[in-house]
Amino acid sequence: MSSLSSRWGALAVLCTVIFLDALDVSMVGVALPAIQHDLGLSTSSLQWVVSGYVLGYGGLLLLGGRTADLLGRRRVFLAALGVFAVASLLGGVVDDGGLLIAARFVKGVAAAFTAPAALSIITTTFPEGPERNRALSIFTACGASGYSLGLVLSGLLTEIGWRWTLLMPVPVAVIALFAALKVLPRVREERAEGGHDLVGAALITASMLLLVFTVVQAPEAGWASLQTIGSLVVVAVLLILFVLAEQRMRHPLVRLGILRSGSIVRANLGLLILMGSYVAFQFVAMQYFQNLLGWSAFGTAMAFLPTGLLVAITSTKMGDFADRFGTGKLIVVGAAALAGGYAIFLGIDRTPSLGGMVIPGMVLLGIAFALSFPSLNIQATNGVHDDEQGLASGLLNTSGQVGGAIVLAVVTAVLTSGGGETLSIGSMRAAIVVSLVLALVGLVISATGLRARRAVPVEQKGSATVYETV
Repeated sequence: MSSLSSRWGALAVLCTVIFLDALDVSMVGVALPAIQHDLGLSTSSLQWVVSGYVLGYGGLLLLGGRTADLLGRRRVFLAALGVFAVASLLGGVVDDGGLLIAARFVKGVAAAFTAPAALSIITTTFPEGPERNRALSIFTACGASGYSLGLVLSGLLTEIGWRWTLLMPVPVAVIALFAALKVLPRVREERAEGGHDLVGAALITASMLLLVFTVVQAPEAGWASLQTIGSLVVVAVLLILFVLAEQRMRHPLVRLGILRSGSIVRANLGLLILMGSYVAFQFVAMQYFQNLLGWSAFGTAMAFLPTGLLVAITSTKMGDFADRFGTGKLIVVGAAALAGGYAIFLGIDRTPSLGGMVIPGMVLLGIAFALSFPSLNIQATNGVHDDEQGLASGLLNTSGQVGGAIVLAVVTAVLTSGGGETLSIGSMRAAIVVSLVLALVGLVISATGLRARRAVPVEQKGSATVYETV
């Protein structure tokens, strides 16, 4: 992939797949009320249609990134894309809620291998600097656009039938698979040494699954109950064991030294907050627009159109903006816009104003995504050696997806804390407060990076150098 045309041809295929990965996180959003009605799911169970995919995605991203570094990015990308297509088909034809959640989980696992492989192919193909920043801005724009426009597309397809929201990715994934076989040529890749850290993968995945399950069940079991407290203790033990295992492993799933970089840590926390708060907000908004206000699926999708359009139109320019202003400033402005968007939606009532609340709020959220998402991806991978690009990519994507699952679980608990399945304006407003508080925390964290000026190496481990921005 040395020629310019082959590099950009490969980028087109990779962008298509990341668009699908992101699309699948959000596209079931508008369809959730219809799925709930047809399959008889409770509100607590319904969130697992989203969380099942997100947890499969986030729980195994680190293993996916490491596998791409070890076995070859092209090979891992192609195999996972094939599984993604099959799981998409199965999810669209099942008639049981449990089977649907299982299919969504397998689909998320497949995405956990395609996403870091795709990102690391880009970061090892395009040289660091303006060319890579441009490629990453296009790549992340496709991811952000897929996530934002997935809501709009879901609204259109749900009017026909909710199953189409699950089946639509199948032909696109198959076409992308055959295109990838042609445009991702077999080349000799620089691969990382060592083997798989299956112990680390099992510990981190089990801890994330148990954490989300505990938070979802806490309102019913009681936050002070033995079940809830015991489960949280087990989660803490699993995380401690994960850290200890990574310190002892010769070839760990996560080389903890990479987290000595403040810029990488800020990028991961930033994406965790961005995705976590927005996935949760989207879930609340779907319930608000459709179940409380009685809007159609198409009408709900149109409410999210400003966000999707802003992301699609402006995100490709973020590479140029990052070169000119630096990622730190863009992330801070994006965090402020995110908080502003959530703050506007605190005014929800039974007669919402399109011009006073819905459109301005969605525009601010679109600005937030357009500025933050590409900038966080650029910041998280700059200064990382090629043989750890899969690790850096996996860390970043894990932060976003696990953040989405955990915050969604918290918000679901807030929504259902009053008991029963009837949702109120008060419970929805309280749920939006969770997203707003997180956005404000993200603003504070991102502001600490404004003093960053230059990158210097802080650690050398073999051929892998980690840089700190100071």
